[in-house]
Amino acid sequence: MEQEDVDIPSRRVLITGATGLLGRAVFKEFNENHWNTVGCGYRRAQPRFEHVNLLDSIAVHDIVHDFQPHVIVHCAAERRPDVVEGQPDAASQLNVSASANLAKEAAGVGAFLIYISTDYVFDGTSPPYKETDVPNPLNLYGKTKLEGEKAVLENNEETAVLRIPVLYGEVERLEESAVTVMFDKVQFSNKSANMDHWQQRFPTNVKDVAAVCRQLAEKRMQDPSIKGTFHWSGNEQMTKYEMACAIADAFNLPSSHLRPITDSPVVGALRPRNAQLDCSKLEMLGIGQRTPFRTGIRESLWPFLVDKRWRQTVFH
Repeated sequence: MEQEDVDIPSRRVLITGATGLLGRAVFKEFNENHWNTVGCGYRRAQPRFEHVNLLDSIAVHDIVHDFQPHVIVHCAAERRPDVVEGQPDAASQLNVSASANLAKEAAGVGAFLIYISTDYVFDGTSPPYKETDVPNPLNLYGKTKLEGEKAVLENNEETAVLRIPVLYGEVERLEESAVTVMFDKVQFSNKSANMDHWQQRFPTNVKDVAAVCRQLAEKRMQDPSIKGTFHWSGNEQMTKYEMACAIADAFNLPSSHLRPITDSPVVGALRPRNAQLDCSKLEMLGIGQRTPFRTGIRESLWPFLVDKRWRQTVFH
């Protein structure tokens, strides 16, 4: 008797924002670990992912009902604070209304929803922050993501909110991450560059967040008490100036042209000084993965290295 469907995994996961920096890593993590994985995107969807406008409630209903996922990881969001301030209505539709609708659809098929949120729900005045600490977002981005948290939890009790800080990873363009976007300033050492040395950040690799999402989903399949709010973060505290210096060091590049600016930034959306997330709740569940910053940043940035001599010394 011939075996049929041996390789089709029975566990199904749907990933929104699968074309984005985090979504691509989440898709890959589930796909490579025996989950039947479907990703949806919007502008960059075809041909790898389903084209779904998350503001179209019928399209969302259809994909959720057709695929019947056990888990939905909601990565899609407007994540650029300055864009949110400039386009508040569009940002609120995606970060709040679409999230609420997705939570309803998840409840309709009994799916476990993981809603990706942010450290920017906190004001950054008294770190580190536990899941039980009272949020107080300083900017509209943080406010829309916090409203999104409330909306998903109201529409579906069986939801996990996963708050994470600034992300980096294998970018398609340097602008995809607030960490990798600094690489050009680091590389062009003939020109001095001012770098923020005020805001304390915890750069977090998207591969690590993806592993946390999968571990959380798998734990949830065994244990229905897994729900509510969770924090995950890298554990290396750095300002943008310190990240830039670490990037320079990782590629044996000079950093003397980088200038630390210790004043709080004046332009753009307000940002929390130090919104460090306490991750002990997930750690106690045995969930987590942390790639050292230098290892992760080398892996992410070497394709964008202008000086080819470095590649020879490392890879040959």
